[in-house]
Amino acid sequence: MAISTMARLDGRVALVTGGSRGIGEAVALRLAEEGADVALTYQGSTERAEAVAAKITAMGRRGWAVRADSADPQEVHAVVEAVAERFGRLDILVNNAGIGVLGPIGELGLEDVDRVLEVNVRAPFLYAQAASGHLTEGGRIITIGSCVATRVAFPGVTLYGTSKAAMVGLTKALARELGPRGITANVVNPGPIDTDTNPADGPGADFQRSLTALGDFGRGADVAATVAHLAGEDGRYISGAVIAVDGGLAA
Repeated sequence: MAISTMARLDGRVALVTGGSRGIGEAVALRLAEEGADVALTYQGSTERAEAVAAKITAMGRRGWAVRADSADPQEVHAVVEAVAERFGRLDILVNNAGIGVLGPIGELGLEDVDRVLEVNVRAPFLYAQAASGHLTEGGRIITIGSCVATRVAFPGVTLYGTSKAAMVGLTKALARELGPRGITANVVNPGPIDTDTNPADGPGADFQRSLTALGDFGRGADVAATVAHLAGEDGRYISGAVIAVDGGLAA
């Protein structure tokens, strides 16, 4: 893959949580295309994560896949420190790792609540907290939220929607707190995106299409393009924003 001589993120280091597949993989690869060295966390397939890191290396960037459980606070802190030590700096944090537990509120157990909030709320907070000690002027914190954070168009997403709505509050607070240091914080809310966990030809796909203004699924690359814009110099004056990449679902 050819690398542009005008790469916007040359010399920058990014950490993408949950970067071995889906939206996270697309983001990790796009940031590398833009010139960044990229570390990505994963919890499942080592082979798949290493393949993404290898693609980054093939672009002439430094890629690193590191296993980490976002539900473990100690591992979250350790990953950030390890990335900063290995690459010598940290400029961009993309909080992407997350889980979805869906179903009627009356059928959700306490273990479901705890797990979703640990991974989808506590982990992004802790990643941002740890990263803030390394980010300098021009630093970026970009969180991948969900369209259900601002518009819940169907039932069964109470727990997941709660966790993603929390990312709006986190992002706006981070923007205020870190803004004086020249660090931006934004949240990107995808709509239906064609991934292996939510395929465009899977059960319920037609219903999801019907909720959007464009009548179609998006691609991971669509989300990644917005993340790349926010991560670069062109995103310097965008902070505390909630940006929908949802095909008009929120329209």
